[in-house]
Amino acid sequence: MKILFLDHDGVLCLSSEWGGRFNNEEGLDSIFDQFNKEAIEVLNEIIKKTDCEIVITSDWKLYAKLDQMKELYKNRGVLKSPIDYTPDPEYTEDFKWYRQYQYEQLRCLEVKTWLKKHPEVINWVAVDDMNLSSNYFFDYDGHRKYWGLDNFVCTPISNEGIKQKGVKEKIIDILNIS
Repeated sequence: MKILFLDHDGVLCLSSEWGGRFNNEEGLDSIFDQFNKEAIEVLNEIIKKTDCEIVITSDWKLYAKLDQMKELYKNRGVLKSPIDYTPDPEYTEDFKWYRQYQYEQLRCLEVKTWLKKHPEVINWVAVDDMNLSSNYFFDYDGHRKYWGLDNFVCTPISNEGIKQKGVKEKIIDILNIS
């Protein structure tokens, strides 16, 4: 199984769409901003070329049940609905938190916790506008401990998201590695 760990804000829901939920919409559209139509097209192309499944890492998972999120994806034209949310992370005693990276660290630990519970995964990639790169480390008495993710693609431009040049190709390449 191939897994695409997917954030929403800054990836599918671009800064140009932020705040749209305040337009007196009903249902989930009153809770969540819209996905960018071009970003959905890119996501659908990734799904077609990789046959990946989607696991949501976005904090949107805190505000809707998985069945509701599946319906949201369907209504917004995404070819596949998410199969799961990342869980609360498993912590180890020696893990050192840094306030300036707490959200990135939490997201990385959630992905690692999900992967640990799903050994059937053959390839995976996390896509986020936060930097979850494996370049982050802590130095414990001369020993580096990396907490980031190896299979990661960043979308740092919030009004471009997954549409950014080269992002789609990187995601497809990582998911299709033999």
